[in-house]
Amino acid sequence: MWISLARGVVALVVATQVGTQACSPQPETPSPTPSPAAEVFTTTDGVRFQVDTVASGLEIPWSMVFAPDGRLFVTERPGRVRILNLSTRSSELALTLDDVFTQGEAGTLGLALDPEFSQNRLVYLYYSARVASGGAVNRVVRYREVNARLAERVVVLDNIPAATIHDGGRIRFGPDGLLYVTAGDAANTGLPQDLASLAGKILRVNRDGTTPRTNPFGSPVYSYGHRNPQGLDWHPSTGDLWASEHGNIGNDEINVIDAGANYGWPEIEGRREMPGMRTPITFYNPAIAPSGASFYRGQRFPRFANNLFVGALRGTHLRRLVIEGPSRRITSQELLLDDRFGRIRDVVGGPDGFLYFCTNNRDGRGSPTSDDDRIVRLVPAT
Repeated sequence: MWISLARGVVALVVATQVGTQACSPQPETPSPTPSPAAEVFTTTDGVRFQVDTVASGLEIPWSMVFAPDGRLFVTERPGRVRILNLSTRSSELALTLDDVFTQGEAGTLGLALDPEFSQNRLVYLYYSARVASGGAVNRVVRYREVNARLAERVVVLDNIPAATIHDGGRIRFGPDGLLYVTAGDAANTGLPQDLASLAGKILRVNRDGTTPRTNPFGSPVYSYGHRNPQGLDWHPSTGDLWASEHGNIGNDEINVIDAGANYGWPEIEGRREMPGMRTPITFYNPAIAPSGASFYRGQRFPRFANNLFVGALRGTHLRRLVIEGPSRRITSQELLLDDRFGRIRDVVGGPDGFLYFCTNNRDGRGSPTSDDDRIVRLVPAT
């Protein structure tokens, strides 16, 4: 059975019911029951898993984040935020933006929930906005969620350069309670090395958008010399910030981000070196177009503990990186689900211990099936 909602269609696989229900305040995610005939995948170190489609028929889902009550917040690049209740298998359209700029790679991108979301219900959104003078800017805005709707809009950070490509767009709260924002170079290679510009940077701001006193340059800029970073997460043991970044022709990068560091673009990339500039922990030729990235913190897959998972768009796989934390050294890498689901945009761990990812086959660069775009999770094989 399926639930079909209005345009911007979301069709959710339903186990026991048909219809859209209000979100339960404390839903529990049921254990998945994939068919015994479902394909079993095995990693190189013997982890056996199956895949369970949670939602299908979405339109370019870009970012996912779980609320403490188990609901899944999802952005769709054309200008929507949805809230999926995985317990009732229902969906709520929480927000439709009326000023979103959606040409090329731009649109509704990153999403983050306030660290105190259970108390204040604050939701942060990064999107490309049309401006009256023509063109667009990227901005971070804040809403309050009330009964599965987003309201009380406040602009937190504005005038981040935007373009039809290289908009960055990932936002995440760090262990320090501050908001981190990835901003691409907006197709202008003169901006990443310019500390007066917000483009080509990883930014860090307080929850109200002000600059933390500990920022290295007295501005929102935390690190610079970036081309198009789209993944952020902190190593669970060391607290190091890891980031994924799109390179130029190949040279996609995985970096460890330190405050004030210069990551080189456009002067260097890949294995090139220059005094005062950082080289990546690893890089990829040919390109894989790495996007969302998350460390695994769950209990369902013990061998995945502290592994970094990165969604690959051009590479059409979920990449697993095994890391020796204190040395910042990648000891092995593995491609999961290679060419099985197409372009993978974001990956997050769920409160149920499963690993979730979303596809972007409807973004103009993929080959969508009738079910795309989808949200899928890895579950232990039965």
